[in-house]
Amino acid sequence: MEELAEKAGITVRTLRFYRERGLIQPPRREGRIAWYDDHHLARLRTVTGLLERGHTLNGIADLAATFDSGRDVAEVLGLGEPTEETPVRLTPEQLADYFQDQATAENLAASMELGYLGIDGDEIVHISRRLLEASSELVRAGVPLDAVLSAGRHVREHADALADLFVRVLRAHTSQTGPDQLRTLAQAVVDAELSMALDRRLRDDKAAGGDHAAP
Repeated sequence: MEELAEKAGITVRTLRFYRERGLIQPPRREGRIAWYDDHHLARLRTVTGLLERGHTLNGIADLAATFDSGRDVAEVLGLGEPTEETPVRLTPEQLADYFQDQATAENLAASMELGYLGIDGDEIVHISRRLLEASSELVRAGVPLDAVLSAGRHVREHADALADLFVRVLRAHTSQTGPDQLRTLAQAVVDAELSMALDRRLRDDKAAGGDHAAP
């Protein structure tokens, strides 16, 4: 314990307090000897980093509990399945940098439930760099993260339905369409339709705004 506290730059008393609050996991014991390892040190440095960013101990304790009960990264990423998405490995401090005070235990748990996040040791793995950066941009634009995640649930439902539609149609009418071609064709259709749908919606909003502005 003394060695761990020294490497973490804290007092033994503080370390004991963190243990009591559940901020770090119990050590491995051999008889009367308690062994701490690099995972404990990384967690302590994470706690220090989050405190420096203005997070409270209660909030950090909630985050720690969520990390320790989080979904395994292999389960989230579906290892072995083809994907165009690039996973991103993050420390909890880096995640806090992306979302600041929005990186709450509730939002983290919701992200894990959606399959956006997984836990690999002391690291957090986000399933998609594109989703991570888009979500961060929305939060910086003023959209609460819980609203972003709620929208993500709806998008996931529609995306699953669209994927099922394309697979059924192409499988029913051709046996020559491989996974790569299927992905390319489906993305092209969805991108075009979404672009036109946004054009229509923005045009309608502009017209409605003009009507409201008229005397």
